[in-house]
Amino acid sequence: MEYRYIGKSGLRVTPICMGTMSFGSWSNKAESFRILDTAYDRGINFFDTAELYPVPPKESYAGVTEEIISEWLATKPRESIILATKIAGAANGWFVPPIRHGYTAIDRFHIKKAVEGSLKRLKTDYIDLYQVHWPDEIVPKEESMLAFDELIKSGKVRYIGTSNDSAYGLTKSNTISQYEKLARFESIQNNFSLLNPRFLDELANVCRKESISLLPYSPMAGGVLSGKYNQAFIDPKSRFGEYLQTGEPRQKAMYKRFVNDKSLTATAKYIEIARKYDMSPVTLAIAWSMHFDFVASTIIGARYATQLEESFKALEIKLRPEVLNECEKVQKEILYPMG
Repeated sequence: MEYRYIGKSGLRVTPICMGTMSFGSWSNKAESFRILDTAYDRGINFFDTAELYPVPPKESYAGVTEEIISEWLATKPRESIILATKIAGAANGWFVPPIRHGYTAIDRFHIKKAVEGSLKRLKTDYIDLYQVHWPDEIVPKEESMLAFDELIKSGKVRYIGTSNDSAYGLTKSNTISQYEKLARFESIQNNFSLLNPRFLDELANVCRKESISLLPYSPMAGGVLSGKYNQAFIDPKSRFGEYLQTGEPRQKAMYKRFVNDKSLTATAKYIEIARKYDMSPVTLAIAWSMHFDFVASTIIGARYATQLEESFKALEIKLRPEVLNECEKVQKEILYPMG
């Protein structure tokens, strides 16, 4: 197994990270354990969760995923696992989190409250990587970074990271850390896939220049890259099939963002490329995400343990230049023709 370091930290992780956002909603506890065991037995040492999981976010769900993980974690040597979790973003973000009565913020009070809650649910005395789920544009970053630094000094957290952040937000936060001699963000967890390669613009440059690692999430673009939405029938139990049925505006917007003419046309092309080079579209998507030098570990997800094998096959291959060139051609012709 190859290992990579996250940023300038001492966190040595596998190139694939097991995401857990389905645990407790789409995946029951027994299936969640099967997923975790399958990943662990395959050699995966990096597991990512959040205080708000599982999805879709509901007040009755929040924290259930961490509780499921805690039961499984008790069966394994704690030091054999790199465990990451997240504090929910601010209520002034893209939606109001259904926790702490919707008054969340990335300030000293909520950071302390959130980490204590996660430690209690996870039944562990430390978190290896503690991340901001999405940025707070109101609270001064000086307060946030000082509070995170205090967590590290207390021993409750080893390293910190951000998620769904911009080049400005990441740079601003770490500049404050540099001048105030505080712990910095070692990682950024953003959406990054064959259908959404925007990270390759300025954020990739920041990561390379500052030795910060990307932990890509949704490398399958919410399952779109598997090809299942290119069929005439969309399974109502699939992720975006469920979103389409809810009638909830935010979830319907997510459906249109991921399942549209451009994404489906591009996906059909990627499926052709995968067949040409004798691999599944799932393996191609995961391997593409993993191959960038600024990526430490790609976060995969699954509802069922049986879905994992095609993702794990990406650990065994290195994409040839001609494959990468054909993928880039699809992006330029279909996704970003003016780029």
